[in-house]
Amino acid sequence: MKKVILLLAFLLGSFVSTQVLAQDFTSDAIVGVWETGSGKARVNIIKSGNYYYGRIVWLREPLNEEGKPKVDKNNPDESKRNTPLLGMRMLAGFEFKGDNVWEDGTIYDPESGSTYNCTISLTDNKSMNIRGFIGISAFGRTDVWRRLELKKK
Repeated sequence: MKKVILLLAFLLGSFVSTQVLAQDFTSDAIVGVWETGSGKARVNIIKSGNYYYGRIVWLREPLNEEGKPKVDKNNPDESKRNTPLLGMRMLAGFEFKGDNVWEDGTIYDPESGSTYNCTISLTDNKSMNIRGFIGISAFGRTDVWRRLELKKK
């Protein structure tokens, strides 16, 4: 009898752990506020139509040396160099492809002024991998962002 109970407990444990590992998120699972890997910024991801976008909603250091709001000073387009970083769209055009992956979007890096192709993959409900690349994904860099829990009033 003990062997049967142990076997059932093992099978139940295996089933539960398999279900947790195979968790499949909905297309809107990335919607919310995320903190970048460096902790320098927080980005609010929203859905518009079938696409996902992200805007900078918080900066650790929102002001420059002169005490004024930081702007997009490294943008290659001179006409955009006075655009405030706070509120700037840095993620654009992502589509949910299934298997916890969003593709076909871009990420803008205000520190370099460069825009990269990008994929997002959710690893669990509280973290995701953001992979920016040029050309093919193998030539890129991955940053891990963590979801922020909004405090309820």
